[in-house]
Amino acid sequence: MSKTFRPWKIDEPLLLPPVVQEFVAKDHLARLVLSLVREDIDLAAISGSYAGERGQPPFDPVMMTALLLYSYCCGIYSSRRIAKGCRERVDFRSIVGFDAPDFRTISEFRKRHLEALSALYLQVLQLCETAGLVKLGHVALDGTKIKANASKHKAMSYERMEQRAAELEAEVAKWFAVAEAADAEEDKRYGVDKTGEEMPDWVTNKKRRAERIRQAKAELEAEAKALAEAKLKAAAEAQQQREAEGRKKSGPPAAPPSTTPEPKAQKNFTDPESRIMKSKDGFVQAYNAQAAVDAEAQIIVAQDVTQSAVDCAQLVPMTDAIETNLGRKPEQLSADAGYCSEANLEALEGRSIDSYVATGRARNAVIDTVKSNPAASPAPEPACTPTRVEAMRAKIRTGGHTSPYRLRKQLPEPVFGQIKQARGFRQFLLRGLANVRAEWAIMCAVHNLLKLAHSRTPSCASPMSAAAA
Repeated sequence: MSKTFRPWKIDEPLLLPPVVQEFVAKDHLARLVLSLVREDIDLAAISGSYAGERGQPPFDPVMMTALLLYSYCCGIYSSRRIAKGCRERVDFRSIVGFDAPDFRTISEFRKRHLEALSALYLQVLQLCETAGLVKLGHVALDGTKIKANASKHKAMSYERMEQRAAELEAEVAKWFAVAEAADAEEDKRYGVDKTGEEMPDWVTNKKRRAERIRQAKAELEAEAKALAEAKLKAAAEAQQQREAEGRKKSGPPAAPPSTTPEPKAQKNFTDPESRIMKSKDGFVQAYNAQAAVDAEAQIIVAQDVTQSAVDCAQLVPMTDAIETNLGRKPEQLSADAGYCSEANLEALEGRSIDSYVATGRARNAVIDTVKSNPAASPAPEPACTPTRVEAMRAKIRTGGHTSPYRLRKQLPEPVFGQIKQARGFRQFLLRGLANVRAEWAIMCAVHNLLKLAHSRTPSCASPMSAAAA
């Protein structure tokens, strides 16, 4: 029995198949990210790199950039997992359509445009400022240790390097002697096309490792020499300044800095630019990620990554980076005790920034002004002008628990929690300081992007809810 089809009438509406973007809600985070990349972000540095290329057209740079940013918002960083999402998830499909890139394409795009992608941080920050999310009334500065893409067990101390290199070289020399004595037997074993003098892989690997140890040892010696020269130069400049001001340095002259590395100084063979640092999880192979957070909406207004486990040297560069990024200085700035020094407090004073830098442990930084009775025990008059550190300690204690100092933990710690816990970024994917800095800049751009999304559409604020869509 044949089927009869009802003819389509002209007055009936034509039902077109839905486009893939309609599979997600209009206020979904995926739509907002794609819209921001299309309309508000300048991708000339990425798109322009394809102008003179021949062959098959590349995937749309706008689509690829939006895909990476949205994936990072969802806490997905692996190129294979991103490619899987493009095949299986509706929210990813709303960005890439039905032409999903494979993981090699995603990985190569990220690798090729890493510098340009990291530069998006500044554009997103300026969008946040335009949206009124950045006031610079108070900025808190802090650092967090993030694991490097390397194991701490692949590091070796300077003291151990010389010993281990000698041991490996002795083993290689012994194996060479055995190989020379067994030439005839190897000819029979490997055939006439082999000379029998080729080094086995197990010999080559040992020899290569000994060479790498020698190279790492030379790098440690060069770093120690450069550090000693820098210290001598700084001491000479300080001495010239004292002589110009007619001052003398008290105490005996300091011993010249050593040009040889400390015996415990270490070098990692997987990522030589990473360092052993102490964190809440113990000693880890890591980098020190810095972030300056604005009090208005927890926007990261300056960021960087350093190899130093201590934060003190980062206060002035991070403060200046805020002005570089936004064209103005913060009115107030707070930081923990790791940033405290006479030179740093003097630098903030010279920049006319109202600073609140801890001078010791948090529980000793403030006192309960209600319980204290200053009239009962008046403070003695200082014998001389207090140092800047002493003045800062008195300033924080006088303000008590109502001081802006309390924002020191209320601003950066939630940001680090959102990045490391909510979005699962606890270890860098890339190696080398330059690549790690670019990766951290992308993470900070994504954090600010989510804050911007929350200000425009509250329903797409949470990357966890977006990941479950």
